[in-house]
Amino acid sequence: MPVSFGLKVAVALLASIAVSAAAYQAATVFAPLALALFIIAVVWPLQQWLQSRVPKLIALAVTLIVIVAAGTAFASLIIWGFGRVGRAMMNDSGRYQGFYENLVTWLDGHGVSVAGLWAEQFNVGWLLRKAHSVTNRINSTLAFWLITLTYVILGLLEVDDVRRKIQTLSNRNAARVLLQGSAETAVKFRKYMIVRTQMSILTGLFVSLFALVIGLQFAAEWGVIAFVLNYIPFLGPFVATLFPTLIAMTQFDSWQAIIGTFICLNIIQFVIGSYVEPRLSGNVLAISPLFVLFAIFFWTFLWGLFGTFIGVPIALAILTFCEQYPSSRWLAHLLGGPVATEAKPAKS
Repeated sequence: MPVSFGLKVAVALLASIAVSAAAYQAATVFAPLALALFIIAVVWPLQQWLQSRVPKLIALAVTLIVIVAAGTAFASLIIWGFGRVGRAMMNDSGRYQGFYENLVTWLDGHGVSVAGLWAEQFNVGWLLRKAHSVTNRINSTLAFWLITLTYVILGLLEVDDVRRKIQTLSNRNAARVLLQGSAETAVKFRKYMIVRTQMSILTGLFVSLFALVIGLQFAAEWGVIAFVLNYIPFLGPFVATLFPTLIAMTQFDSWQAIIGTFICLNIIQFVIGSYVEPRLSGNVLAISPLFVLFAIFFWTFLWGLFGTFIGVPIALAILTFCEQYPSSRWLAHLLGGPVATEAKPAKS
């Protein structure tokens, strides 16, 4: 008896819930593994090119040096940019407290009495405690990166062996899905990182130039922060516009200038993210914006800040493998990017 479509959907939902629960409970195991697979997919062409010219272990050593150097450079930019801005904001913490109290007073005067409750909870000490908590969490990620690097080393050594084992599977359809799905996913990962890096550089340049033109402090730092946070879709660009606006509150005297700064920064992010980026990525990375936002929030809930970054690549992988099966191809089509409107034939 053929299995009904409803039963297949129910089984798929139960399996998804079970996998999500396992990913949440065993985040210390699965999160580094997911990042390692992503890194392996991105750097494999370099490893393969080196292996064709030098011994495998030497090629692996060079690839690892490149990975560590890139990670160190990225972390240095984060520490430099956020460190300088963070110290300035901490020095002006008293002024921010005053701004907030004035806002609470204004809200109370317009009948929003709940603002008083927030005023009791929000203070400089609360901000400092939160900042200290974030710092501790950043310091605790060393073990996470060491585990990830171990996965990367072992994975790069076994890519060829795993491919050969898959090719010898008796289930030819499963072998085809695994090989073709993995290859296409790796291509999309590399395309994603190339496009995301290009857009991050472009966003950082425009944000830095804008801050320089209007005389906003830390123009170079805002460019670096915009560059770093642009790797996180939706949430990153918003945060990258929020911090400069906070500095503008202590530097500019008028609310018009503050609001104008916030609006102009969002326009830069919107134009690059919604107009320039889709034209560079094309249909290769086409995903529904709703599905992208869901993936970001879902994986952030499961794995925290790391999940915010890896959520979109995981969504790309899921849709790519769904395309390999006729029974799930409809899901990839449904959650993919917008379908191009066919041009109407010209009237004779």
